[in-house]
Amino acid sequence: MKNGYKILWTDFALKELGSTIEYLEENWTEKELKNLASKLEETLSLISQNPDLFQKSEIKNNIRRAVILSHNSLYYRFNNDQVEILSFFSNRQNPKKRKLK
Repeated sequence: MKNGYKILWTDFALKELGSTIEYLEENWTEKELKNLASKLEETLSLISQNPDLFQKSEIKNNIRRAVILSHNSLYYRFNNDQVEILSFFSNRQNPKKRKLK
């Protein structure tokens, strides 16, 4: 695809991202926040251009996982011309808390 896949975030993934940003604002520096934002933007760009790039998740075969700075994982699936971001999961949490639909 010339322009790449359209990226859509689920409400759940946006909520997780918001919680992560809130935590980082309270406990990390502005530099670390900017680093996360930059890495997230870079990863989304890569996914948009080539959604097959990242490994298939161990949870479901049609879901893929991209690690963002070792602290977070982005779970997504794609079809036709769009990528759906399902979760922005903190890797420090118990994996049993991970919810993917």
